[in-house]
Amino acid sequence: MQDGKPVVYFFYNTNCGECLGAVSFIQDFAASHPEVTVISIDIRQSDENLFLFKAFKDYYGASFAPVPTVFVGYTTLSGADEIINGLYDAVNTTLTTQPAPRPPSSLPEGAELTLPLVIVSALVDGINPCAFSVLIFLLVTLVSLESRKKMLAVGMVFISAVFTFYFLSGLGLFSIIQSAGISRLISSIAAVVALGAGTISILSVFGTGNGQSILSIPESKKKIISRALSKASVPGAFIVGILVGMFELPCTGGIYLAILSLLSSRVTVVEGIPYLLVYNLFFVLPLIVILGICTFGLPVERLEEWRTGSRKPVRFVMGAVMIFLGIILLIEIL
Repeated sequence: MQDGKPVVYFFYNTNCGECLGAVSFIQDFAASHPEVTVISIDIRQSDENLFLFKAFKDYYGASFAPVPTVFVGYTTLSGADEIINGLYDAVNTTLTTQPAPRPPSSLPEGAELTLPLVIVSALVDGINPCAFSVLIFLLVTLVSLESRKKMLAVGMVFISAVFTFYFLSGLGLFSIIQSAGISRLISSIAAVVALGAGTISILSVFGTGNGQSILSIPESKKKIISRALSKASVPGAFIVGILVGMFELPCTGGIYLAILSLLSSRVTVVEGIPYLLVYNLFFVLPLIVILGICTFGLPVERLEEWRTGSRKPVRFVMGAVMIFLGIILLIEIL
């Protein structure tokens, strides 16, 4: 209550399609109900508004409520239909219920996403066989043609391209999730993808034969990469790195999507950038280690033997991590 009037806190996003209908309804409601104080807050306008929205959600126990959302009295209404159909009753309930809760008025400290979880997830994601196979093939080609100095240069360009693509892709997805206010939807999708892909990955370990894993680049795309690899040049390595990122992300992006979902429910895009940088640095760290080992000593052929022999353990570890992240997402959603 404020000056004896019920207060409706309406959070929305001007970039959200569903919010537009709710905005029109709220404006009409405020005009026709002067006995009610309506406070509209656009979370797209500032990080402060987004933080305030997080504070309200935490206070009302609605961590995954998307925009548009209304808080009035003891009631939380999420989604345009729920707001339109339930606001009148919520306001009437507030008038007859005493005392009304005192909503947060300052910014929350915010829940932190555990940095070790980000690092471990990135390392596990980084040992996937897709980028390994391409990097080793590239190194084999370079060893037979040029010096180890060129091997190091071309290899670093390849790794930089993979890092750039993954970082920018993650930043783009993060921005879309935040601006559209669909963290709960994406978290649900990420949980299903992580649990499904993780289960299939683990089951493939106990299968027979050497069939292609779902956590690998499709055979149809490998021909495109092979053509780009044949030149073994710096520009070619950058193109290959981008291609590997494009073809690999849909196959092995379960872990990355899960981390992005966790980030989107806790921090703003600006605050999420350091986490994305850390994730992607550790994501390419195994590739950097492989490049260094091959450049300064270990024959590439030995590394290829190790990669081939460790496929099942890698699939098992990746599957276990995806299932773990999927469970975390489900717990938070529920």
